[in-house]
Amino acid sequence: MTETMRSRPRVGAWQRGRVGDRVAGTARQSRYEEFSDYVTRRGPALLRIAQSLAANRSDAEDLLQAALVKTFFAWDRISNPNARDGYVRRAMVNTQISEWRRQHLAVYPTDQIPEQQMEDPTWKTDLADVVHRAVQQLPERQRTTVVLRYYEDMTEAQIAERLGVTVGTVKSTISRAVARLRLDADLAIERVTS
Repeated sequence: MTETMRSRPRVGAWQRGRVGDRVAGTARQSRYEEFSDYVTRRGPALLRIAQSLAANRSDAEDLLQAALVKTFFAWDRISNPNARDGYVRRAMVNTQISEWRRQHLAVYPTDQIPEQQMEDPTWKTDLADVVHRAVQQLPERQRTTVVLRYYEDMTEAQIAERLGVTVGTVKSTISRAVARLRLDADLAIERVTS
């Protein structure tokens, strides 16, 4: 062996990236520092790309994070610094496609669409409107006692105290009001149809 061959250090596979790190007395950044600088510098632009692929901002952040993890593991294989953005974009696209495929596995196509019983909530508002109109047609004292009793949920004694009448007057007024509401044609139609 010659003298120059003996003076060269042996380079194992695990050391290959370290021998060429020293250039004219300066040390190259570590893999982690270099990746951190890249993410700090390019993060906002990469997030905008992720937002164009994902449904909302939190999904976009998750997508970018997954792509950056994949990129970090392949950081040493990306020899051209200009190709890093392309690698991250491709990782985001592939990750999003995989997510779409996972989501679509939950849907099974069939020949027949299953019957779904849907409740129509409009009848509640229609009924409330009919009752409101019927109560508005009552004389003022009957309307007041009905509202206090059934809408404000006051007892007959509380209503009597508030109106300055006896409990018997409140009972008879409510009784006449309810009888009148039972005769209302619109409420009778609502009771039959619902």
